[in-house]
Amino acid sequence: MILTVTPNPALDLTWHVERLVEGGTHRADAGVARAGGKGLNVARVAHAEGAEVLALTTAGGKVGEEFATELRASAVPHVLVPVAAETRRSIAIVDEARGDTTIINERGANPSDTEWATLFAEVVERVPTVSVLVVSGSVPPGAPESLVPMLLAVAKDAGVPVIVDTSGPALLRAADAGATVLKPNAAELSEATGIADPIQGARSLIARGTELVLLSLGADGMLAVTASDLVHARLDQPLAGNPTGAGDAGVAACAVLYADGVRDPEQILRRATAWSAAAVLTPLAGDISPRWTDLEQQLLLSHPDSESFRPDSESFRPDSESFRKDPS
Repeated sequence: MILTVTPNPALDLTWHVERLVEGGTHRADAGVARAGGKGLNVARVAHAEGAEVLALTTAGGKVGEEFATELRASAVPHVLVPVAAETRRSIAIVDEARGDTTIINERGANPSDTEWATLFAEVVERVPTVSVLVVSGSVPPGAPESLVPMLLAVAKDAGVPVIVDTSGPALLRAADAGATVLKPNAAELSEATGIADPIQGARSLIARGTELVLLSLGADGMLAVTASDLVHARLDQPLAGNPTGAGDAGVAACAVLYADGVRDPEQILRRATAWSAAAVLTPLAGDISPRWTDLEQQLLLSHPDSESFRPDSESFRPDSESFRKDPS
């Protein structure tokens, strides 16, 4: 079973507009509200693809009630820890004309020490029965610095691999705590490590104790970086659509393969890239298109030299506009 932990969940609100104009007034059909946050998106995708999952997160306030109602309706197995603070919201506005998405994320509120202890106790109870732990998403402002390392320690003591998708100082703490897999994008990696070159940044995480870094490159696909290998996967041309949740789909693919005992970086990269691309073809985060099998067959894989590797697209640069937009 795959256990996902989402430290900072959100009620995801998605609207589609014909064209987004800065400072303008827009009309849209009724939006869609969905219980989200990266770990929940991972659980949704893995569950839809037949994996056994359990999603663990928090919920509070009026928004939390709507969040819980939608999650129950989704049929994704889950455990919600009640908290006093209001569950945050995340707003995605999809520009149909340009084929891109503008995202506004509320920062979220930090649960109390007692509430964190309850969530941690749930992890301690369940980790011995799972095959993979996924810790995914941001941590709320003010959260204990020890949160992510403590979650990893519980899993490591039980011999359970841990996949972490987070950003900022929490990304470095996860590497130092020995996360099995880390899944940043280039902007997150550069911000956390202070290293402009994404491959060198990924290798710095390996040096801290991580076995595998899956590095999202936006339109240029994804890299799998280990201590001894570098593998690049991409489609022959980018897909237009909604990239929200694409990175989460890649994490779901990695988790499903790890749960099945697969450890080959190339096989993991191939599936993660295909599921990420398939997520772009769907309107909501937490879904992937059934076309993923075809996309997987279309991928271009290479083992480039790390000193000379440079993708074709300008989006590879961590300060590029596409990386600032990429929420994966």
